[in-house]
Amino acid sequence: MKLFYIAFAGVLYLASFAGDVFAQADHMLTIQLKDGPVVIQLMPEVAPKHVAQIEALAQKGAYDNVAFHRVIDGFMAQTGDVQYGNMSKGYDPSLAGTGGSDLPNIPAEFSKKPFVRGTVGMARAQDPNSANSQFFIMFADGSFLNGQYTVVGSVVSGMENVDKIKRGAGQNGEVSDPDRMIKVTAGK
Repeated sequence: MKLFYIAFAGVLYLASFAGDVFAQADHMLTIQLKDGPVVIQLMPEVAPKHVAQIEALAQKGAYDNVAFHRVIDGFMAQTGDVQYGNMSKGYDPSLAGTGGSDLPNIPAEFSKKPFVRGTVGMARAQDPNSANSQFFIMFADGSFLNGQYTVVGSVVSGMENVDKIKRGAGQNGEVSDPDRMIKVTAGK
């Protein structure tokens, strides 16, 4: 009988672990790029408000056709300006990177998660509480961002496709004729 209870406890433990894995699977973001998909594991346990906003925007198709307006080699690729960055409606290269969405800005959710290659962080203005819809994917480690920007996720597959995003010119990385997120979906 004691063996039964031990076995039962083990099954419960494994079931709880599997539940955590399946719960995380609900928070995946898939970005279709010209060279293939990029899958991002979102981190609601680290930045719940930011993740909820990204998922809401993805679910209503707001990120589809949005440009990578700022891409700096050896640093990061920035996208997500749904107001001015949609390349199929209302794209304005002179304003891309200055807009957001029709949702409110989000208070900072800084964490101890480091900015390393593949980290996804929220872009913002000078005000730490100004993140809205724009985010960036790190090409390389960027420890100088730690604790200054909100980490929302990490690339779990397709980083080779991120590496092929067209780079910008100049110190600010503005991109002429930029690549775009063709389709963005949230969920499993």
